[in-house]
Amino acid sequence: MNKTAGFSYLAPAKINVTLKVFGRRSDGFYNIRSVMLPVSLYDEVTVDEAGSGICVTADDPSVPGGRSNSCHRAAELFMGWAGAPKGVDIRIRKAIPSEAGLGGGSSDAAAAFRGMMALSGRVPPRETLLRMSAEVGADVPFFALNVPALAEGFGDRLTPVEWRVPFFTLIVKPAFGLSTREGYERLGRAAGDPPSETEVPAFLDWEDVIAAVSNDFEAAWKDTHPEIGTIKGELLSAGAKAAGLSGSGSAVFGLFDSAEAAHRARGMLSREDGRKLFVARNI
Repeated sequence: MNKTAGFSYLAPAKINVTLKVFGRRSDGFYNIRSVMLPVSLYDEVTVDEAGSGICVTADDPSVPGGRSNSCHRAAELFMGWAGAPKGVDIRIRKAIPSEAGLGGGSSDAAAAFRGMMALSGRVPPRETLLRMSAEVGADVPFFALNVPALAEGFGDRLTPVEWRVPFFTLIVKPAFGLSTREGYERLGRAAGDPPSETEVPAFLDWEDVIAAVSNDFEAAWKDTHPEIGTIKGELLSAGAKAAGLSGSGSAVFGLFDSAEAAHRARGMLSREDGRKLFVARNI
């Protein structure tokens, strides 16, 4: 790809099939245990060389610019490590909704890292890339690996999981977004030691998947945002084999064994009250 066109990458969303929140850590983060999977709902991130500095733009005015943008932070960290390039222009085309628990900003940052490697010709060791990714955000290391994984620690400690169950998902994003910080506060977890070690799960059939789907944040929002539970019920009534909240919300996903079943459910669910519906598959 030539210099003028830059390097473009698809940045996938993720869903949390499981998400357990444990005690608050001394660094202010929380210990979690979550099985995360990338799905085929994509932003597009284009990274191009510039004369100097870091410029990040997006086609969605709600996406922050400057150093508060995850792509800006990724570029800044990479340039500090590599000493190159001297400047970069990053353009984001958004499709993944914000404040949904789908990891859009984190996935964009991981794509920015890939673009910086392509521009500079420098590839950091895996440990260095994961460390820089964790400095940008808790979900960025997952997108740096971009495979089904068990996330532990504050999301920075990743172990690939065996996933043999192809699925399609119907993702429902309500009109409202939810704050991750507020979600943790509502859970009210006290300071605590890391959870004990457990075996890395494997998902070999639908029984494994159905038994696993759960998310502690559903309890955090039960009283203030009952629509989350309503959407879960609608997805199950429309034929989903399992349904749950992704991340800290607000998006709710249903899992289906075929594209036809997922699209049929999409036609059955209400689009009232500003809901957005997306059909995707595991990748």
